[in-house]
Amino acid sequence: MMRKVLLSTAFVLCQLVSAAAQDRSAVMNQGQMDRLDRDRNGAVDRSEYQAFMTIAFASMDKNKDGSLRSDEVAQALNAQQFAATDTNGDGKVSQSEFLNRVMADFKAADRSGDGSLQ
Repeated sequence: MMRKVLLSTAFVLCQLVSAAAQDRSAVMNQGQMDRLDRDRNGAVDRSEYQAFMTIAFASMDKNKDGSLRSDEVAQALNAQQFAATDTNGDGKVSQSEFLNRVMADFKAADRSGDGSLQ
């Protein structure tokens, strides 16, 4: 279940990063996994995921102020998810807060503990 949530979040972020993508289904298909799997080994490892999420953060930061406001991430995060990610409660999500959240989700989804998702 957690893997589906993580992959769904990554999929939404893929959609935000890639304006050409038209499929908005909730589960990532092989093509979308392939976009994250930069070394083409059939798995998405921690560094690949973090690199993608760093790019996703920059893409969502529309006003380029180094933080995300709720209106910038409305397509990817609901209000409860936004509040949980905004760990210092200042009404915005820093890159550090964002990466801490998505990498914690990655770790939780990595049930084998091998540092990758397949």
